[in-house]
Amino acid sequence: MITKAVVIEKEMAVTHSDFFRSLPNALRDEQCLIEGNLIFISNSSGTLKIELGPEGKRQIALLSLPRTRVKLIFENYSAIDMENALKRFDQAFQ
Repeated sequence: MITKAVVIEKEMAVTHSDFFRSLPNALRDEQCLIEGNLIFISNSSGTLKIELGPEGKRQIALLSLPRTRVKLIFENYSAIDMENALKRFDQAFQ
């Protein structure tokens, strides 16, 4: 079991509203507490805190994409539970 926090940072091509619209797919019926741009998920695996950074834009030539930095903080997750949670998270936001 991992006893310290593991932090994973992602830069995602989503707005905050896009993120919150897709979040239920990542949670799969898990309960969460949302406080502004912070999401707290506690389950038998441990605690996951998700922090959404400010929205921005990424400009690639004439293409403009939304950009949000997302920090996932896993506390007390085993390696396999963290891997499964990350896989579910990534699939929900594809």
